[in-house]
Amino acid sequence: MNGLKNKVVFITGSSIGIGRETAYKFAKEECKLVITYFKDRAEGMDVSKKCLGLGASEVFVLQLNVMEDESIKDTVKKIIEKFGGIDILINNAGIIVWKKFKDQTYEDIENQTRTNFEGLVKMTKECLPYVKGLIINIASGAGLEGYPEITTYCGTKFAVRGFSQALAQELKEIKVYVINPGVTATRMNDFHGTKPEKVAEIILNAAKGNYKLKSGEDVNVWELL
Repeated sequence: MNGLKNKVVFITGSSIGIGRETAYKFAKEECKLVITYFKDRAEGMDVSKKCLGLGASEVFVLQLNVMEDESIKDTVKKIIEKFGGIDILINNAGIIVWKKFKDQTYEDIENQTRTNFEGLVKMTKECLPYVKGLIINIASGAGLEGYPEITTYCGTKFAVRGFSQALAQELKEIKVYVINPGVTATRMNDFHGTKPEKVAEIILNAAKGNYKLKSGEDVNVWELL
């Protein structure tokens, strides 16, 4: 998918971390960007300003809670009212709880499950009538192998991969890719690991068609660093 200028790129959870760096990469391609934040409004506005400075042709900032159906519906409605469609959907919003499973509360389990998987699925369904080219779902190396103390998180990321593979088989005109970061230097990992801009570069390259990928296929970030 070359020639991203003026393409509408919708990135959930793009006020911090991988989402923010991904927004910057697409801004340099002169895209029209939809930036969303959950609680970090100031950060979301800062990302918007920087994206415009980097070359984005337009930036639209929205508050989004992927755990609330009405927030998902309202966000997509506003995007379509403004841009008429979505060229690339990047489902990036996610959370992690670092606790042994026996210590995780029902709220911990619900927040991770609903944000990382249910919210992603519902957002994809809401956007699907308007997506023209590509869906990129951000999963994780923890969706390929289980790790202690992030049991629920692992489960949600395995689920994202399964959903993506199945969806790819249903969709003929739209491609679906899964990006699996390893440990990345974001708030989730106490800022240890691979720089998020490296992950963002791989997301951009996938969107530009720089990798030979079948729809539904995984892109393991650590294999490309």
